[in-house]
Amino acid sequence: MCAPFIVAAHLEQKLSIRKTAEIFAVSKSLVQKLVKQQKIEGNLQPKPRGKPRYSYLNNASTELREIVAAHSDATLVELCELFAQKTGNWVGRTAMCSALQKLGLNLKKKQLVVAKQAQKES
Repeated sequence: MCAPFIVAAHLEQKLSIRKTAEIFAVSKSLVQKLVKQQKIEGNLQPKPRGKPRYSYLNNASTELREIVAAHSDATLVELCELFAQKTGNWVGRTAMCSALQKLGLNLKKKQLVVAKQAQKES
């Protein structure tokens, strides 16, 4: 489908919307939508799909680094809770995991594993 050709055929050749839709084998509503978009926005670029994604973790690298430094053996859920306490904004485990990976913060709990092994041996 070539949107510019559809709009040009309608506007320049003064074809009706129904006739333009027939010629290009598209729906009448598509032609209406394209003509309206051309008039209002001045272009026929596709619209972005989906909702914009926003996370409270986008600009919180310093807070995350402070939390992880203070609580190096915390789980993802605990880090989410600590972040909520510090900033007042709750985030999910998946978002927290992604943010920590982007910052290159290690999630391995070596200290916790060593401490548990020491308790078992005692």
